[in-house]
Amino acid sequence: MQYSFIIHPSTYQSFNHEDEIIEQCKQWGLISEKATKLKAFYYRGNGLDVPCRIVGFVDNQSAVIKLENQQLHCIHPSYLKEMQASTFGQKTSAVSDVQVDAEPTVTDLKPTESAQEPMNEALPLIVEIIAEDPIVETPILEQPKKGKAKKEKAPKLELPEEKVKMTATVKEFTTVPNNFSDNDDEVIIYEAVSIEEPALEIGDAWSSHSATMKKLELEIGDTITFEAKIVAKKLTKHPVPYKINNPSKIQKQ
Repeated sequence: MQYSFIIHPSTYQSFNHEDEIIEQCKQWGLISEKATKLKAFYYRGNGLDVPCRIVGFVDNQSAVIKLENQQLHCIHPSYLKEMQASTFGQKTSAVSDVQVDAEPTVTDLKPTESAQEPMNEALPLIVEIIAEDPIVETPILEQPKKGKAKKEKAPKLELPEEKVKMTATVKEFTTVPNNFSDNDDEVIIYEAVSIEEPALEIGDAWSSHSATMKKLELEIGDTITFEAKIVAKKLTKHPVPYKINNPSKIQKQ
């Protein structure tokens, strides 16, 4: 019995040894990489469920099998692999038999005159719209030259002339050179300095680290209250603009 669905190969490469078949089947994924023997293959398609043998190939995408009636048939290896499942006939496969040497059908895509006419009618309208669209010249605005940004000076504080009650936090202990002595002067730099009455935020200030201050054994971070005069006098080599003179009634908080 001859099958009508058969795709007979015009030419193909046949296998001479079983080792060649095993190697090619491994490449197609029909058997495992560790396999040393061939297994039985079945053709399950077109209403058949019959044994078949792989006898050659047309190319890497076309295997040649021989059915039980000795007919040769070209089939895609992936499709043949799906056929080995016992449930293959129960589901629709998305892969079909490979057609060898099939000539593609060329469709003449030449447009008809009736199809060209609507396009030709629309062309003048498009051209007219483009022609009427004026070209607008955009002036180039000159950007103002960037000048060097001037740093704004902090406003000068109106400091009281008499002694006032103040609060300050020790920020740093340091020394500054004394032009009239061989030894440097020891100073304390404060932060968060403020006057209680009249209420006024000073910021950073400094004072001499006198013997009186040393008795308090101050450490960085200590907050103290005291009475003193404060004047505008910058600390040498430090950006601290105000000096605390003669602090008294000093208390650590």
